[in-house]
Order: sequence, then C-alpha cells, then structure tokens
Amino acid sequence: MAAYLQWRRFVFFDRETVREPSGPDGAGAKPFALPPGIAVCDSGRGSLVFGDILFGAGRCQIWFLPRSLQLSSFQAYKLRVTHLYQLKQHSILVSIGEDEEGINPLVKVWNLEKRDGGNPLCTRIFPAIPGNKPTVVSCLTVHENLNFMAIGFADGSVVLTKGDITRDRHSKTQILHEGGYPVTGLAFRQSGKTTHLFVVTTENIQSYMLSVKDYPHLELDTHGCGLRCSSLSDPSQDLQFIVAGNECVYLYQPDERGPCFAFEGQKLIVHWYRGYLIIVSKDQKTSPKSEFAGNEAQNSDKQVLNIYDLCNKFIAYSSIFDDIVDVLAEWGSLYVLTRDGKIHVLQEKDTQTKLEACKFMLFRKNLFEMAINLAKSHHLDSDGLSEIFRQYGDHLYSKGNHDGAIQQYIRTIGKLEPSYVIRKFLDAQRIHNLTAYLQMLHLQSLANADHTTLLLNCYTKLKDSSKLEEFIKTSESEVHFDVETAIKVLRQAGYYSHAVYLAEKHEHHEWYLKIQLEDIKNYQEALHYIGRLPFEQAESNMKRYGKILMHHVPNETTELLKILCTDYHPSGGNEGPGMLEGKKANSEEFIPVFANNSRELKAFLEHMTEVQADSPQGVYDTLLELRLQNWAHEQDEQIKEKLHNEALTLLKSGRFKTVFDKALVLCQMHNFKDGVLYLYEQGKLFQQIMHYHMQNEQYKKVIEVCELYGDQEACLWEQALGYFARKEENCKEYIAAVLKHIENKNLMPPLLVVQTLAHNSTATLSVIKDYLVNKLQKQSRQIEQDEQRIQKYREETTRIRLEIEELKASPKIFQKTKCSICTSALELPSVHFLCGHSFHQHCFESYSESDSECPTCMPENRKVMDMIRAQEQKRDLHDQFQHQLKCSNDGFSVVADYFGRGVFNKLTLITDLPSGKAATTIEAGLHRELLIHTKRST
Repeated sequence: MAAYLQWRRFVFFDRETVREPSGPDGAGAKPFALPPGIAVCDSGRGSLVFGDILFGAGRCQIWFLPRSLQLSSFQAYKLRVTHLYQLKQHSILVSIGEDEEGINPLVKVWNLEKRDGGNPLCTRIFPAIPGNKPTVVSCLTVHENLNFMAIGFADGSVVLTKGDITRDRHSKTQILHEGGYPVTGLAFRQSGKTTHLFVVTTENIQSYMLSVKDYPHLELDTHGCGLRCSSLSDPSQDLQFIVAGNECVYLYQPDERGPCFAFEGQKLIVHWYRGYLIIVSKDQKTSPKSEFAGNEAQNSDKQVLNIYDLCNKFIAYSSIFDDIVDVLAEWGSLYVLTRDGKIHVLQEKDTQTKLEACKFMLFRKNLFEMAINLAKSHHLDSDGLSEIFRQYGDHLYSKGNHDGAIQQYIRTIGKLEPSYVIRKFLDAQRIHNLTAYLQMLHLQSLANADHTTLLLNCYTKLKDSSKLEEFIKTSESEVHFDVETAIKVLRQAGYYSHAVYLAEKHEHHEWYLKIQLEDIKNYQEALHYIGRLPFEQAESNMKRYGKILMHHVPNETTELLKILCTDYHPSGGNEGPGMLEGKKANSEEFIPVFANNSRELKAFLEHMTEVQADSPQGVYDTLLELRLQNWAHEQDEQIKEKLHNEALTLLKSGRFKTVFDKALVLCQMHNFKDGVLYLYEQGKLFQQIMHYHMQNEQYKKVIEVCELYGDQEACLWEQALGYFARKEENCKEYIAAVLKHIENKNLMPPLLVVQTLAHNSTATLSVIKDYLVNKLQKQSRQIEQDEQRIQKYREETTRIRLEIEELKASPKIFQKTKCSICTSALELPSVHFLCGHSFHQHCFESYSESDSECPTCMPENRKVMDMIRAQEQKRDLHDQFQHQLKCSNDGFSVVADYFGRGVFNKLTLITDLPSGKAATTIEAGLHRELLIHTKRST
C-alpha cells in the first residue's frame, strides 16, 4: 500500500477557464456558460456531449460542443437524459432517458454521421428494463467493437446486449448479473480475443468472461464503491480496473486484485487519462455525503481534483473546484464542468517544461530515481535521460558511493563522453569500477582502441585471468573490441598464450607468428601454422619469416618450401571445397631465405629442377653458382670430379642460352675451364677459345681450334701465325702447319706472312723456304696463264675489228636456208639480220618485240646494254667518290673499288648514223654485232 502523504506534488497542468470567442471590438471575452440543467456528459469524436433535464415547458436536449464552442443540440427525449456514452472509435452515441413520467427508461442508439431531418439518425430504440420490473438505470458502458453493451441498475442487475448494438435484428439482450446491491460501475476489457466485463456494486466487485459460453464469473473483492468511482486504465497500467473507495484505490486484473493506494477521502468521480488517475473527492473540511448520490445536486460544495501518476508515485496536479459535474478528456486536455455552467480546461505542460519545473526540486533533494522515472514515463529523449544519469552519478560519486556511481555512468554510455567517466576512476583503488564501465562500453560496441587497451590493462593489473579469458573468448558475433589492439596489450603484458589464442581465432596471422617466433620461440609450431594457412598468406609469411625458420628448423622449413613451390594444399584444408588443384609459388623468390644454409639451398634447388623443369631461370643460375662454389672449394679428388660432372651437366642442359654471359662470368670466376670452353663453343666465340689456349700455351690446342673452326672463321689461322711468330720458343713445327694451311687456302699475301714472321727471332728463312718457293712457283704459273689469256684477248679483239670493218665496207651475204625460229625452210618474204639469223616474216612478226632487233640475240644484247647503262649511271658519282675518299682511312681501297666498277673507263659508242633507212639498219646491225662479240669475248 502506497502512502499518499509521502507523494511529491507538482504542477504539471495549467488551469484556465474556457471563454467565449472575442467579439469584433476586441473586448475581453466572458466565461463560456453551458445551458442550465446539464445532468450527464461524455466526450469523443471531437465534441463534448451533454444531456439536460426538462425544466418547465422546455424540451430535453442532447448538446454538442465542438472546439469552436458553437453549441448545437437536438431533442432526444421528452423528459430527461440520464446517461450518455460516446464511442471513441465510432460516430455512435448511446443514450438512456425518459419520455414520460414513471420508471420506463429507453435506450437510443444514434448514428452521428447520418442525419434524419437535420438531427442524428436514431438507428435503434429499446427499453432498458428487462421484463416489467421497474428499476432505475445506474450506469452504462459500450464495447468499442459495437458487439457488447451493458446496463447496470439500482436493483443490482446487469443487462448485457450481445451482437450489433445498432440493430434490433442482430443483437440479443439477457440478464447477466443479479444481486441485492446497486451496480455502480461497468467496464469492458479486451485482451487479445478475450473479453471481460467488470461489474462493481456498493459491496463487491466481479469479473465476467464474455468470450466463453455461459459467461463464467469471479468475485474479485467484497467491497465496492460509489457511482462514477470506477474506471479502466490504459495499457500503461495493463488495462486494470480501478475502484476508488473512501480509504484506498484498488486495481484489479480479471482474475485477481492488484496493488492499492491509500488515497483517503470520499471519492466522487474517478477517471483515467493518459497514464494519470484523476480523482475528484470531497473536501475534507465539508460534511460527508452518500456515495450513491453522485448525480444529485451538491450546492456550494468544495471538491478537490487530484491527478496522480501511479507509476512514479507523485501528484501531477491538485486543485479545488466548486461543485464538479464531471471531468472530460478531449482535444488533448481535461475539461472540468462545474454546476454553475462553467468549463475549466486543464492543459498538460510539455515534457521539457515539466522536467525543468521538477528537476530543480528533485535534484536539490537528491530524488534522482524519481526524476529518472518521471523522465521515462514522459518519454524523454535519450539525451535528457543521459544528463539525469550523469548528475545522479556525480552525486553518488561525491558521496563516495563509487559502485552506485559507476552504475549510473554506465547508463550514460552512448551519450556521455567516456573520458569524463574514465578520468574519475583512474585511481588504483577504483579499478574494479573502471573495469565494469569499460566492459559495458565494449558490450555496446562503442569502445575504441584506447578503451580496449585500458580494459586489458585493468584485467592484467587485477590478475583476473578468468575475466580476461571470458573477454577474449567471446564468440565471433560478440566481439566488441579491436582485436589487434587487444593482441598488442596482451603481448606487452606478457600474456602470450592469450595473445596467441586471440590472434589464431581472429586470423591475425602476422601477430600469431610474430609472438610465436619472437616471444615464445616456438618455431616448430609457427612452421606448422604457416602450413595450415591459405596459399597467398602462407607464401607471404614464408617470405617474411623464412630466414628465422631456416636458421632454427632448416630441414622442416626446406620441406615446406618444396611443397609451397610445387603443389601446395593447406594441411588443415583451409582452401575450402572445390580447390582440388594445388597452387605453387615462384621458387626463385625464396632463394634469399637460404642465406648461410647452402646445403638446404642445394637440396631445394635440385628438387625444383627435378620436379619442375620449367623452373625460373634464377633457380638454374643459383644452382650453377652453388655447384661451382662447391667444386672450387672441394679438396677430395673423387668428390671434386663428381661435382665437376654435375656442374658441366647442368651447363649442357640448355637452360643458359638466354643468360649466356652470366653463366660465362660464373665459370670464369671459379676458373671452370671446361665450362668456359663449352660456353665459348656454344656462343661461337672461336677466337676466345683460341685465345684461352694461347693464354695457357697449349700449342696443339691452338692448332686443333684452327682446324675445327678455321673454315667458319678464317682469321683464326692468321691469328695463330701471329701468336707463334711472337713466341721466342721453337715453334717451327706449328708455324709450318699454319703456313701450309694458309698456302692451301690462300689466306694471306706472302709479303704479310714474311712481315709477320720477321718478329720471331727463332724463325729462320728455312721455316718459310718451302712456303715461299711454292708461292713463287704458283705466281709464275699464274703469270704465264695471264699472258696467254692476254694474247688470246688481243687476237680476239683484232678479229672483231676486222669483222666490223668488213661489215662497214663489204656487202653481207645471207646464206641461211632455215628460219631461226621454226627451223623450216625459208620462204619469201623473209627477214635477215647482220648477226646471221634469218626468219620468216610471219615468224618474225609473231615473236619480235622490235622491228630493228633480232629476236634471238635480243636477250643477250639487253643484258649487255643494261650493264653499260649501269656503268654510265655510276660514272656521275663524283661527289660521292670525293666524300668517301676524304672520310676513308684507306683511300687506295676506295679508288680500287671505283676503278673496278668502271668509273674511270671511257666507253665510246657510235652515235653518228648515216641518213636513210638502209644505213640506219646497217649501223644498228653493226652496233649489235659489236656488242655481241664483246660479250662473248668477255
């Protein structure tokens, strides 16, 4: 039972008197007055509804007062209106009144949206009293679904109408309740599909379940209330039935009694409005009156109207009025009707105004809980609530109640800057409170990296391993912190196992490996972990940590690299389904991992060349260098020979064609003779091969090189002769062999040979005697052949000149009897040429391209003419010749080249022809004959 006297009082409503609209002159409006005789009232659908009593010859009216205060009415009964019920969700008004003297009340149902002669349409009329037993109607209620209507009577009976209450045809009326005490209140309660009817009398309270057949009922209490002293709350109070007695106010559920409140005093009117309980009670200074006389005149009685907030337990408003008729709720305000016809409006203040008004008093008296409840009930925004929580927390903190303060600060998370709270609890003695705040900050996913660091430091300082494990071992969906920050803090604090767990769970592979390798020194586990990673991550981590792993676990690391570079599959199956084909890394990129581990590097490279013939070139280069190093430093002859063969085999594998120079440099650096010679041979560097043997004074090898490659590069013999000529040793045998080949191939002039051998002090004339004799004999024979040829050419020239003279001076006799084309006997007409060829005229015309040229001699003649023209074109190259002569180092060779091309020859052609066709033909023939003989002689 709540003590009424302990409740705080506030003024959350503003009281005003309703006044008539101002006139045109702007004069002050007088208070609005209702017609006299108002007996009942209700509200809804945008109007206040009143019913009056017949006075004298007047008619009984139902009045409607809209917000514009323009009263309207219509005659509903002839005598009086006793009860009104305006539905809130329908434009349906239910009234009970009398048309004649005596006890014969009528129920009328009005449809306010339809009109009948200007008045609302009355859809149904039926007598309220069941049977013929006269009794007074005490109360009325209608269900908002229009399927239930209940009427209470003074004799204790309750009549229930079920069905469509607006029509006679679709409804059924029956007596639901009978008793010996007047019914003072009725209320329908709808919860889901269940409908209850509360019935209260002056002596008891009962609940009927209308959604079940036979309407079972339950007596809730053995005391009741007076008329208009009951009401039904809204969902904020769980639709409880409120019954106000003189000592207490009771709340009821359909099946039990709920809480009660000790509000003393005679209750006259009870209503529920927006979470408030409104009670009009008798002023305690006046004499009490009967409870069952709420609608009787109470002249000059002072009454107190109290508005209670049952949730927060305070009085929102309290005021004294003169003789209240009823309290109505409409247009978001409360309207208090008094017996003098005035209407007083109670306007609830806005939430901010109410909070500002009460906050000062509540905070001053440290009533923060009440302030919080008040703010929540009025749906204050989160910012306003957060400010109250902050002030409450500051108050508790100043009183030394740190546990209570941190709970209030926790409620400000999301609104109040966390640093405001954290600074207050940085003291070591308050670390528990700080931990609680930081935990909640993380649970709401509002923590940053600094908050995570601070919380983990709190755990480590408290050495609270259980809390620490609980924090880091939350499920994936519950992670409310920055994982990387947590790993850093745990590592710094020495909680390596926790840090490793966190890194592994959240797949922070770099941190996991860093802790395992640098802190825990568990190299084996780190290597196994890399082997479980997906390909891309395994590859990157092996590049990053491969050297450390190779230093401590070389064999295992080498094996993992072999797998990674050939056919990698994670050992834990982390690639996911469908990844049947393995991936492979570039083996060349992992060569630096093997620094200072040549044995493992050799094994790795040899494995790669065996299983992967298309390995990168760097693999073969490194393997060659490694084998050459091992060969150069090996002391055992058998092993050295084996290493020699391995290196040479690798060179001959054909993998070094694109990097010939690099392989050659490696072989030269390690003095690998066979490799150098092989590469020289492959690169066709025959001079380098010979020079190599020259440097090593291997004379026989020099001769062999000349014999093997001399045909491809003739200068080798010349270089060999120069080499032996510079030797002071006795090299007559080798010089003789070289001179023999030079003589056979005529590679050098004798004079040059003599000049070359003149530099050798040991080479006497006897060395080249045979060479010179043979050379002179050959030249003598050549001179004889040349003289014979000259003589032949002279004789031929003389003969040709004689023929030309004969052609010029003597007639030419044509004795040919056959055509030179078809070889048939010549017949007239025929064509004859000075060259001796004859043709049928038709054969000549068919095959000849020119009338003045012999078809048989024409191809050869054209070749000669083309040569002559080419020489003529080259004769005019004076400027080019002069330029080449100036720029050349050997001017003689330029002159000889031009001389050989006939640039300096003077060619005279016969161009002065006699006049006449015959002369032209003869000269042309002579010209051609001359050319033909010249070509033949050549």
